[in-house]
Amino acid sequence: MALAPGVGRGAADSSILVLGDSLSAAYGIRLEQGWVALLDARLKQKGYGHRVVNASSSGETTGGALARLPRALERHRPAVVVIELGGNDALRGLPVAQVRGNLDRLIRLSREGGAGVLLVGMRIPPNYGPTYTREFHALYGELAKIHKVALVPFLLDGIALDDSLMQEDGLHPNAAAQPKLLAQVWPRLEPLLTHDGTPASATGAQQ
Repeated sequence: MALAPGVGRGAADSSILVLGDSLSAAYGIRLEQGWVALLDARLKQKGYGHRVVNASSSGETTGGALARLPRALERHRPAVVVIELGGNDALRGLPVAQVRGNLDRLIRLSREGGAGVLLVGMRIPPNYGPTYTREFHALYGELAKIHKVALVPFLLDGIALDDSLMQEDGLHPNAAAQPKLLAQVWPRLEPLLTHDGTPASATGAQQ
């Protein structure tokens, strides 16, 4: 996936910035097999002018992404920012309020930069306790409602519990799962796009 800089919004090759962790960084599989690469191919197939900039990094946290986002926004000037983060924060047991605050800031910075936002929700294993797991998952819907941005409720819905779709570590989807990940994202992302590469809405659409 080429990380070529984007150009000014309104141009035919406006970018989609994917800000994620290992789930979007094609961990354990070839880069071209990942759902982000499949998204790039889907956009070309359907005649959209957007380029995909995959700024995802394995192990990324909301705090780490928050430190990187301003430069990414300045460099790529994305039409849409896909925020797929929070899982590593939860696995480290960070307070839900801290994760919420970081995601809130990521959304605000993206919107201030003129981009539409797609927020991608996550769930964590129940061994973190019912209160933490419930509050963690709920924060995605709450933030999407507050900011009126599009939401994928759970990226691994129908995938996480299917051993045939997961790598041996039980945490990361395998290559066979990647089209299913794209199928989770695409219906929420497409309404934010226009065929000339410009954002359909600077605010996104609440789901």
